[in-house]
Amino acid sequence: MKLEKLKAFIESETPKLMKTSKTPGLSISIIINGEKAYMEAFGARDLESNAPATPNTLYGVGSCTKSMTALAIMQLAEEGKINLEDPVEKYVPLKIGFKENPIRIHHLLSHSSGIPSLNTAVISLRKATGIREDYTPLSSMEDFYRYVNAAEGEIVAKPGERYFYLNAGYTILGDIIERVSGLEYHQYIKKKILEPLKMFRSTFLKEEFEKESDKMTPYWKDKDGNPRKVKMPFDKLIHAAGGLVSSVNEFSNYIIASMNYGEFDGVKLASKESIMEMQKIHIERPRTYYGREGYGYGWGVIEDFYGRKIIHHSGSTGCASAYTAFIPEERIGIVMASNTTGFPYTYIAHAALAMLIGINIEDLPIIKIQKKMNML
Repeated sequence: MKLEKLKAFIESETPKLMKTSKTPGLSISIIINGEKAYMEAFGARDLESNAPATPNTLYGVGSCTKSMTALAIMQLAEEGKINLEDPVEKYVPLKIGFKENPIRIHHLLSHSSGIPSLNTAVISLRKATGIREDYTPLSSMEDFYRYVNAAEGEIVAKPGERYFYLNAGYTILGDIIERVSGLEYHQYIKKKILEPLKMFRSTFLKEEFEKESDKMTPYWKDKDGNPRKVKMPFDKLIHAAGGLVSSVNEFSNYIIASMNYGEFDGVKLASKESIMEMQKIHIERPRTYYGREGYGYGWGVIEDFYGRKIIHHSGSTGCASAYTAFIPEERIGIVMASNTTGFPYTYIAHAALAMLIGINIEDLPIIKIQKKMNML
């Protein structure tokens, strides 16, 4: 009965929100009892041909990639190849920070390095999509470290003191994974995470994406909010921070493993202790609707959603976006993705999770706010 009500809500609200947000195509997957219970898609994966989106359409999931990078770090830590308390400069040429209190792997995982956004991902995405010329030299890891190390004067807090979302931190983590494992980042993630989860179409590579027929066409919003076709961004510098391409069907396998503390279909990706470490607050963020919130390792954490903990993350590449959220103790979750930006994912996601735990969605702050917005 709950699922039927939820389906009715999704199929009523999603098309309306797509229209107002000018979203061409969107796919969604609902997980109940640790299994995919409902998958649907709306609109077009490509506007020119009007080819429909499906649950198997490949989208850029952006920063939803970060928890996979964090999981890879936890795997290497379990193997004794790294320690989360190691200074980052032990592995890579990161030269900024405080000598007496260096930036450690833990700080990059939790966005608590004290370095504010350096716009490395924005620069890379502009170049890769062709949306805007940007002549900042950022075409190699050597360029990357020169750029980051030049930001010495931009550090505004000691490591561990404050939350600053830093895409560059996850690019560095990706570099550490390569140096320690001996594999390229995309090779490591494919071998250690994607293939064990049967995510065989998910990829970081342009050539693998291009050979697929059921894939998104990327749309960047112009200054009037209208979707404009651009190039799909593929750049090694954004792989670990937000370069994964996946479908809601396949990404659901990863969410099922995450809510099962690292297990999927008889395969164990990491220990329960490592997964729990990823899913707990390591640094607090400003409070919102539900009180205490923070960031774990690659995951955002809402500590009290009507007595339950939500693990979640959003992602955007500027021309595609995604959002996923799940409640481990209830073994319920949601995965959504689209071929542009601007869709109000949390409206659908939080309502879906609330309905599945028996909460009246009219009481949700996000629902009340959206209704007021609709009246404007």
